[in-house]
Amino acid sequence: MRAFVVGKYKKKGALQLANLPEPQLRDNDVLVRIQAAAVNLLDSKIRDGEFKLLLPYRPPFVLGHDLGGTVVRTGPGVSKFEVGDRVYARPRDLRVGTFAEFIAVNEADIALKPKNLNMTEAASIPLVGLTAWQALVEVGKVKRGQKVFIQAGSGGVGTFAIQLAKHLGATVATTTSAKNADLVRSLGADVVINYQEQDFEKILSGYDLVLNSQDQKTLEKSLRVLRPGGRLVSISGPADPAFAQEFGLNPFLKLIMHLLSRGVRKKAKRLGIHYSFLFMRANGEQLSEITSLIESGVIRAVVDKVFPFENTADALAYVETGRAKGKVVVTVAD
Repeated sequence: MRAFVVGKYKKKGALQLANLPEPQLRDNDVLVRIQAAAVNLLDSKIRDGEFKLLLPYRPPFVLGHDLGGTVVRTGPGVSKFEVGDRVYARPRDLRVGTFAEFIAVNEADIALKPKNLNMTEAASIPLVGLTAWQALVEVGKVKRGQKVFIQAGSGGVGTFAIQLAKHLGATVATTTSAKNADLVRSLGADVVINYQEQDFEKILSGYDLVLNSQDQKTLEKSLRVLRPGGRLVSISGPADPAFAQEFGLNPFLKLIMHLLSRGVRKKAKRLGIHYSFLFMRANGEQLSEITSLIESGVIRAVVDKVFPFENTADALAYVETGRAKGKVVVTVAD
């Protein structure tokens, strides 16, 4: 099969197109013929080596974290899926590799794709959808009438999270550029802040939850727009001791996480704010919940550009510019 692999960790390193054997199935795996794969900033960070202490992929390895495709074979322990099922997924960590024609995925990580989405649209959903679900539903427990601030509303996570927060009954504020203001409003944003001209800290106050995806400066400003007892969920760091414990990291890495997050945790505690770091995980059951929301029209896919499989490197370079509105997808097969 054809696949794009990382030959070695290197910042801005080139992906290599290779011919690899078809993946071997474990008992609870399904083999999926990939028809589309979304491209995420996480892909470039892993290629650059930013996560190699947490996720020790051994080069050469296939990159890619989102897929839409068709089941072509099942392992002997599979009970939920059968050959011919049209599915989508974010495979679990250490078993990713969707920039390829086939992938073996544990059946617990996949779900039937929404019937009202094509494969390109379906592939755009899993990573950002699960990130938003776990931040807002699982960790944040957002309730009707609360106020939620979602940063970078026109990005992949932002476009999904705005829609989910509105479905949960929240008033939603977001940041974006002037040219993307109409997009985020169409998704349900109530308060739209032009980050190029306005300071969200001077506009927002008394918020119940912030979904942080930006830098350290923005993180610290976000603490000050929350009410006492509010919650800040960060998907861009710093990782905290609770994450280190849940991830089963060794004592040295636990110490590193403790030190890296100590400053923000102290500031949050002083303000009466709950701070959490979220590194999303694969979850087919949650993805099935998302399928229901999409099929009922609550959430729609937002796809900016579609690239052919041969131009996967160009798709990744475009994502790295930070200009994508929603998701970027590569088509692998018809």
